[in-house]
This record gives sequence, structure tokens and C-alpha cells, in this order.
Amino acid sequence: MRASSDTARGLLLGVALDAVLGDPRRGHPVAAFGRVASALEKVLYADSRSRGVLYAGVLVGGAAGAGAVVERLTRGRPAWRTGATAVATWAVLGGTSLGREGRVMARLLEEGDLEGARGRLSHLCARDPAGLDAAALARATVESVAENTSDAAVAPLLWGLVGGVPGLLAYRAANTLDAMVGYRSPRYERFGWAAARLDDVLNWVPSRVTGLLVVVCSGRSEAWRVLMRDGGNHPSPNAGRCEAAFAGALGVRLGGANAYGGRVERRPEMGDGRAPEVRDIRRAVRLSAMVTWAAGALCAR
Repeated sequence: MRASSDTARGLLLGVALDAVLGDPRRGHPVAAFGRVASALEKVLYADSRSRGVLYAGVLVGGAAGAGAVVERLTRGRPAWRTGATAVATWAVLGGTSLGREGRVMARLLEEGDLEGARGRLSHLCARDPAGLDAAALARATVESVAENTSDAAVAPLLWGLVGGVPGLLAYRAANTLDAMVGYRSPRYERFGWAAARLDDVLNWVPSRVTGLLVVVCSGRSEAWRVLMRDGGNHPSPNAGRCEAAFAGALGVRLGGANAYGGRVERRPEMGDGRAPEVRDIRRAVRLSAMVTWAAGALCAR
């Protein structure tokens, strides 16, 4: 599928803006959306799937509608369309922030600051950091960088390719809602069901494209072999594709026991290499950045 030249230029420019500027410290549009979502949750919440469908539909539909207004206002104005797409792309991408958090974790672990690293892990994932040693924190970081390369970069770019500004905004809205209410807990098991399933659907193709881009960018046949063998073993229909490809590309073994709020999940191992080490975090961050740029170039071809 080819985007219009205006949209394609905007997507690539947005990748460049994210690389240069990263996320703003204050006033991020996604944070503003999160506040709206939290306020609406107070109004609509019930232990009900139907309420969750309404909640997700209003917010994701509203984001797509806002994007449609932008596209209508910029119709017939190529420079404005390119600029609007670039700003929207910058707003929804998180690749630079993902890399920054990965490097922070690497620095803390390199300095032997385990408590600092445990406190910082929540910026990357919901895993319980209590009692994790340097090796476990390194594995958690590498796995999070791998999975979020799709969520933070490849998926929004692909949805921007398919749907322009509405696609960009709708994807980020759905992914944000999944992070807010999509996990299994007594409160959100029913109410968050729609958000979680919608996020799964929207990430099905991007996660697999991410796996393929990891293979191409790493240039390692092992990445392809592990992706094909282990990518479907993960409980998530999407995360395993990214993690397996990264495992093969980095020559490490991912997976194992993870604790989430007192609940332990044991996940199949992916890859045949050694356990991840602290030095592998920076390698994962570099690979993630390469994949992000490759996705941008693919969408802007």
C-alpha cells in the first residue's frame, strides 16, 4: 500500500522530529488524552464488557474523528498536509523515549545501582521489580525494548500509512487505553476487555512486520530462525514475534518467570543463546532505533 506523497513525507519527517525532539517533558498530547480517558472512565465504568466497548469506542472513535477533521482542513494543501502528518507522527511515536529509558536502565545497572534500576523499571513495563537482580532487570529491559519497538514506532507508522492522521491518532488512542485498562485484574477484566482485544487486532500485522524488520536490520539468519520457531509460543499473540526476533538477533535467550503484582507468569524461553547481560541493553536499543528508521523508510517509499 502506498501513502500519498504528502502523507509519506509527513511520516518520515515525524520520525526525524521524534529522533531530534523526543517526547516533551510537559504537555504531551498522549498524556492529555490519558487524562480525558481517566475522566470518562469515572463516568462510564461498570464491571461490564458492554460498558468497556462503549468506553473504547468513544475514545478511539473520537481520536479518529479529530484526525479526520485535520485531514479535511488540509485537503488540497500539500504543505499543510505534510506538516500536520509530521506533527501527528511526532506526537504518537515513542521510539526515542523508549531508547532513552533503555539507556537509563543500562547506565544504572552499569553503575551497580540496583535500587535505582528497580525504581526505573516501571517506565518500561508493569513487571514487579522487587528482588530482581541485574540479570533479571537486563532481561526485563531487553524484552520491553523489543516489544515496545512495535507499539511505540512500527505500529503507529503502519497505521499512518493506512489511515493518515486518523490512523495515527486512533492507533495511539487504542494502545494507550490498553496500557490503562487492558490488563487482567478484578477491576478491568471485563471493562478493559474491548481495549485489550482492539489493541491485539491493531498490532497483529505491525508486530510481524517488526519481526521481519529486526531480521533485515540485524542481518542475522538466527533472528529469522528463532522468529519462526519461537514467535508463536508467547502468551501474547503479538509480543512474542518481536521478542523472538530480538532474541535471535542479539544471540540471547528471553522468556522465563515474570511477576506482576504478586502474580507469577512463566513464559516459554525464546532463543538458544545465553541469558541477557547488561551490555545487551544498549545493543537492543540500537537495533530498535534501526528498526524504527527502517519502518519510516518503508512507509515513505
